[in-house]
Amino acid sequence: MAVEKKLMSKKKPTFPVNEMFNAYLKNYNRNIKISIFYDDLLRFQGSVTVYDKNDEDTLWVRTYYSQYDREEIDRSLKKVYTMLHSDGNDDTIPFLNVDAIDYCTFGNSKPFRIKIRNILNDNFSYFYVKKADASRIYGLELEHILSPHNMNFLVFGDTLIEEHIAGIPGDDFIRDFLPKCTESQKAQIAKEFVKFKERCLVRLLGDMRSYNYVITPTHDFDHIIYKFRAIDFDQQSFEGNLKVYNLQFMKENFKMVEMVSKKLQNDSIRQYKLEERSFMAKRMITAPRRTARLIKCMKADSISYPENVELLKEHLIKYVGDVKFKDCENMGEILETILAFVKRNYLDISNKELF
Repeated sequence: MAVEKKLMSKKKPTFPVNEMFNAYLKNYNRNIKISIFYDDLLRFQGSVTVYDKNDEDTLWVRTYYSQYDREEIDRSLKKVYTMLHSDGNDDTIPFLNVDAIDYCTFGNSKPFRIKIRNILNDNFSYFYVKKADASRIYGLELEHILSPHNMNFLVFGDTLIEEHIAGIPGDDFIRDFLPKCTESQKAQIAKEFVKFKERCLVRLLGDMRSYNYVITPTHDFDHIIYKFRAIDFDQQSFEGNLKVYNLQFMKENFKMVEMVSKKLQNDSIRQYKLEERSFMAKRMITAPRRTARLIKCMKADSISYPENVELLKEHLIKYVGDVKFKDCENMGEILETILAFVKRNYLDISNKELF
C-alpha cells in the first residue's frame, strides 16, 4: 500500500449536509422522508462472513437481527426500495423480500448492501444504505450532471440511499477479463480509460483505484463496447495532492496505463481528452441552473481541510499555469474555476489544453 500512503492524507472525515445543500437536494427530489436510518441497521445481533465463488473473504459480513427488529427493518427497507425505484406505492411491497443485509467492514463509508428479491419471478437487485456525507453526495450529483450516467439516490437526515451500479469491478476485469480481450478490444478499452481518467481529473473525483470503478460491456452489432463507471464518490474534492485525482498514479491501474501507452498515440490521447471535456461542457450548458446551484452550494460549504485546499491550489497553478486558482478559498471555488475553464475552452475554437 506504499502508493496510497504517499498520495492519500489522513482518513477523510464525514462532512454533514448543511441547510443550503439540503434545500438543493429537496428541490431536485433527492431529499425524501424515509422510515429507517443507517444507525438502525447497526443494531444487528451478529454476522457471518460472506465468501465469493472462490471461497475468498469479500470483506462483507451477512448480518442477522432479533425477530422484532428484523420485521420492522424489512418493512422499512421494502418501502425505501419502492421510493428509490418507483413512486413509493405500497401495492408492490407484499411481493418483495429482503434476502440479505450485508455490512462492509472495509473503507470509509462502511455501507450496508440490501438485496431485494421479487418473489413472483425471483428477479433481484441491490441498494446501499450509508452515512450521509456531503462530499460524497456532491460527487454523486456531479456524476449525474457531468457524466453520461444518471445517478439514483435519496438523502434523509444523516442517511444516504444509493442505487447499485452494475458492472464488473475494475480489479476483477484487469485480472480475469483483460488478458482474454482481443487487440481491437484493448484499443477500445484504452480509449475509454483515457476518457474516464479525464472526467475524474477535471471534476476532482479522487481515489479511483481499480476496485472503485466498474467496467460495463455492451454488445453492439458484431462487437462489444466497454465503458467505465465510478462507484465510489467518497473522495470528491477532498485531497490536496493533484495526483490523487489522476488514475495513472494508482498502482492498481498500472496495467491499464501500460495498455494505453501501447495502444494509443499521443495525438489520439489528446483527441479523446478533448472529446471528454467537450462532452462535459455540453452537459453544463444544457443544465446551467442546476450546475450553478450545485457549485454555489459547494462554495458555501466546507468539505476539506484548509491545508488540502492550499496544496491543491499550488499543484494546479504549477500544473496548469493559471494564477486564477490563487484566489480560490475552498474546494468549491477550485472546481468552479476548472469547470469554467472547460466550458470557456469548449466555446473557444482554439481548444487549449487544460491538463
